[in-house]
Amino acid sequence: MYVTIADFIREWNREATLTRKILDGLTDDSLNQKVYLEGRSLGRIAWHFTTNIPEYLTHFGIQMNRVENAENVPTSANEIAETFKRVSEEASQAIEQQWTDDSLSQMQKAFGREETNAQILMGLIKHIVHHRGQLTILIRQAGLKPFGVYGPPKEDWVHLGKENPPL
Repeated sequence: MYVTIADFIREWNREATLTRKILDGLTDDSLNQKVYLEGRSLGRIAWHFTTNIPEYLTHFGIQMNRVENAENVPTSANEIAETFKRVSEEASQAIEQQWTDDSLSQMQKAFGREETNAQILMGLIKHIVHHRGQLTILIRQAGLKPFGVYGPPKEDWVHLGKENPPL
């Protein structure tokens, strides 16, 4: 768990960089990819976790601007990627400026339970990671090669001297 704001910011920036690499690999056409007819599209999921960052943080007392027109999913993959980049940087700055290390141990009501602010921040990262996993599947279904987040995608194992990824 995070003991200092600097601990959180380091992880936030690492995860944001990984998320940006995934978003940078999207195409405008890929944004329409769905798992099933009634499901969320790849673009809707990416836009959801992007616009959710300021909504989530303002709910827990961090002041920052929300994304304009958050209800309208862009048709441009670049717009989603650039908005994520801007919002994640703004979130980092807002947390650094508005919370202290002592803020992390303060308790708040979160989703029907008491959590520390450190747990709440961890929840934000986990929310993005959860949806990032969904994107990876949809990216593959859209015929694109996903970016390797915590390990290489199957196509890159050959560069490591293996024809197939280990089981």
